[in-house]
Amino acid sequence: MGKRKVRSDKKRSINPTVTLELRDCIYRLSFITDNPIKNVIESILIEGSNRKKPLDHLSQYFLRDVRINQTVYMGDNNRTPVGRRGSTSKTIRISTRVSQEMHSDLEGVAFAMGCSVSKACALLVDATVRDVDFVNDFVKGYLEANVDEERMKELKRVLKYINAGNPYSERISYTALLSYLVDEVKVGAEKVQDTVSDFVINHWKN
Repeated sequence: MGKRKVRSDKKRSINPTVTLELRDCIYRLSFITDNPIKNVIESILIEGSNRKKPLDHLSQYFLRDVRINQTVYMGDNNRTPVGRRGSTSKTIRISTRVSQEMHSDLEGVAFAMGCSVSKACALLVDATVRDVDFVNDFVKGYLEANVDEERMKELKRVLKYINAGNPYSERISYTALLSYLVDEVKVGAEKVQDTVSDFVINHWKN
């Protein structure tokens, strides 16, 4: 009997082990964007595998040469393998499902680092979440898809005002703003549209 053909669009499960802090960060992104945790992790992986910052960060662990997208990263087998790098942080296992293409990309990263696919997955998620530009784009994209144009304009005005001549030399991101809104507007706002509406009407507009 011949082998059954595996569908190219079939999702594959991965169960990376991450720190509790990273798990909490993922859960918060899931909460403030009202997205399932598995979907958030998959989005992080897809974005991370196409962003220069996370991949450049991971390249410090590459033992073997590897080509990712259009960039060739040089490995060094004198580096300490990631599996031997100690950590005192408490960890927990999380789960996600990714496309066969994404799984193949992770296999390439795992090959370069000389580790398992689940370990490569955990490291890529961590590196991507630490990329402020990614997190801001992720939340901004969610807002634009779920908030009507008029309220989105109001939010942009809020950010522009806060960031213009900020005396603390800080820039507030969409992530920080939405996180604040979720904390500020807790009662009676089940969807982000309601949350933004409540904020714009009661907290910002005269």
